[in-house]
Amino acid sequence: MAFPSVPRSVLVTGCSTGIGEACARMLRDRGWTVYPTARRAGDLQALEAAGFTAIELDLADSASVQAAAAKVLDLSDGQLGALVNNAGFGQPGAMEDLSREALRYQFEVNVFGMQELTNQFIPLFREQGRGRIVNVSSVVGRVALPFLGAYSASKFAMEAISDALRVELVDSGVAVSLIEPGPIITAFRTNAVEKTDEAIDTGSSTFGDLYTREVQRRRDRQKKVGFINKPPEAVGNKVIHALESSGPRRRYGVTPVAPYVNFVRRFAPACLVDALFARSVRKKRG
Repeated sequence: MAFPSVPRSVLVTGCSTGIGEACARMLRDRGWTVYPTARRAGDLQALEAAGFTAIELDLADSASVQAAAAKVLDLSDGQLGALVNNAGFGQPGAMEDLSREALRYQFEVNVFGMQELTNQFIPLFREQGRGRIVNVSSVVGRVALPFLGAYSASKFAMEAISDALRVELVDSGVAVSLIEPGPIITAFRTNAVEKTDEAIDTGSSTFGDLYTREVQRRRDRQKKVGFINKPPEAVGNKVIHALESSGPRRRYGVTPVAPYVNFVRRFAPACLVDALFARSVRKKRG
């Protein structure tokens, strides 16, 4: 199905660093008017210094979501062409160690806030008969990883929401695409360490020693770009295609890990997948 081109203005969430920052910069270089969002004052100031009109957005706060949407619609004169839902975080930890509050916050940001923001723009997209919605998911939205169960669950939810929304918007001129990155060199690992410290009582956990070793490993080890690990720009290239192509794809895998995960998801029996991950857990526990 061919989709109409859209006004070259886009809201990109989560632009303080990494994928969001790369997308904002790459799209601006291609002539798009980009409205990037961030949550912290320092990040907003950095975006402004880089020449962007930055929007404050906290996806866990409904009032912030609605205020950000209203500001974007005002700045774009109601002619926004696209939305890139990139903002989010990953809550690490074994499921048994995560409180109701930790699980709720994971979904408030990655799912509820994301969809509430999207819903602010769907009426506009329907009215103008065109629009693009790009949701940045993850390969763990296809296969759940141990100790990333909450994050995986939020990305599984994003996948389901996107699939439903894409069909609900049939004949509207609005395209919905999912980006499924594998390992990308960003601050995600560092942020995960902070979330481990904040949300988990490692001293009382069965996996306490594992957390301690993993946190230290992530602090000490800096991954480098290579065959497996890709820079944020690799995701940006897929986002550009999803926004500019007349035939945007439903899903875009990023890094060689993505097709491998899709193969496992489709063809590997659950017992084999469980066995592979169980071996990894045993190895990590020593």
